[in-house]
Amino acid sequence: MKTESAWKKYDAKALEEVEKFAAEYIDFISTNKTEREIARASIELAEEAGYQDLYQAFDEGRALKPGDKVYAQTHGKAVILVHLGEEPLVGGFNILGAHIDSPRLDLKQNPLFERNELLHFDTHYYGGIKHYQWVTIPLALHGVVAKKDGSVVPINVGEDEGDPVFCVSDLLIHLAKDQMQKKASEAVAGEDLDVLVGGRPLVIDDEIAKKDDADKTEIEKLAAKEPVKAYALKLLAEKYDIEEEDFLSAEIEVVPAGRARDLGFDRSMILGYGHDDSSCAYPSLVAQLALDETPKRTAITVLVDKEEIGSVGATGMASQFFENVIAVLMELSGEGGDINLRRALAASSMLSSDVSAGLDPAYASVFEPNNAAYMGHGLVFNKYTGSRGKSGSNDASAEYVARIRRIMDDADVSFQTAELGRVDVGGGGTIAYLPAKYEMDVIDSGVAVLSMHAPWEVVSKADLYEAYKGYLAFLLDAGPSTRVPAL
Repeated sequence: MKTESAWKKYDAKALEEVEKFAAEYIDFISTNKTEREIARASIELAEEAGYQDLYQAFDEGRALKPGDKVYAQTHGKAVILVHLGEEPLVGGFNILGAHIDSPRLDLKQNPLFERNELLHFDTHYYGGIKHYQWVTIPLALHGVVAKKDGSVVPINVGEDEGDPVFCVSDLLIHLAKDQMQKKASEAVAGEDLDVLVGGRPLVIDDEIAKKDDADKTEIEKLAAKEPVKAYALKLLAEKYDIEEEDFLSAEIEVVPAGRARDLGFDRSMILGYGHDDSSCAYPSLVAQLALDETPKRTAITVLVDKEEIGSVGATGMASQFFENVIAVLMELSGEGGDINLRRALAASSMLSSDVSAGLDPAYASVFEPNNAAYMGHGLVFNKYTGSRGKSGSNDASAEYVARIRRIMDDADVSFQTAELGRVDVGGGGTIAYLPAKYEMDVIDSGVAVLSMHAPWEVVSKADLYEAYKGYLAFLLDAGPSTRVPAL
């Protein structure tokens, strides 16, 4: 079954809307590259749109009613937005769920080391990456340093025009005979993804050098053995008021430096970091905030962390964050209780908003053309994901897929269906199976991506815009779930 390029249907007005949405998306992902930054920016946009803190309402004992807009966050890394609908909550919700973490390098807790008069940060990669893709490209540092006095210092270096950048060095081709014989997975070891951050020594004058150690500062003492490290720590102390021990309680992520950019002579695509999963999270967020009038069914957008490493931890979809928020929501809406909570979750419908693999003609052999996602053909639905026999997959029901088809067609949304490559070639998973445990209908949906999990990924502007339209249409749908839970 062939699908058409969404570009063919756009008139001048629609093209203007596509470009406007893409420009706003580029600004968002260029500024917000980590889960902390995306969560903070999402809350700021939500508050501008009239959303209020759910837990503040709970503490005040304030009842909620249809039309109210609330949000909740946990640990600054996951956010849930709720626009209460006209119908009772026990009848279920329309939910968009995306993740806001992306593959990257994380600093270890003891990261700084000097070797042969060069200073490096030691890292541990996060998520599935090809190690060799992270060498020799400009890198930036994003994150926080939490100090013992309770203060938290934000770190963002490498994005502004006047900032320095960082990199992981590679072996010159002239000496790389042995390296070039290795498999791609072994050419650059994970333990060797050390980020180069300095090469200038701290120069100690004769007067300081003559001091007894008891009279020297810690940095002055260090300068005798590790002068480059000492100079870097001096700079960090002056700019951020942090010392080496503070890295023990820091979360600093190493990401590609620089803005996302238009790609192609026709500017039809976007090259940027973090399309997986910002290209789904951002349209989900904007669709949620675009609900001006009270929807029939309560509309919810869930933006969670840790999907790239299994959705674990307090901020991942596997945590109790989502269920706890819904329980508070129902309590303040006068529909509290365990049975009502279970009925509401089972009657809900969800789009698990995550990216799909775009068919790349350079690697066509790993795709099955009739069941592949084509760039520019619109929002992608994956009835199932997983690997080899659908292992680890949520497999949406035929009835739910039919409902989704109706919603998209009624809203003139360009969409396509796909699998993640040929059978037995590989596979992958999303958060879909986790909310599905509540018996709710869930299907994977998202944007096709080229070079997925690379430092720089590619999406089509048309797919991005159709995702927004599809997510908005889904949130506005008043249809019931495909089953009525009888508990």
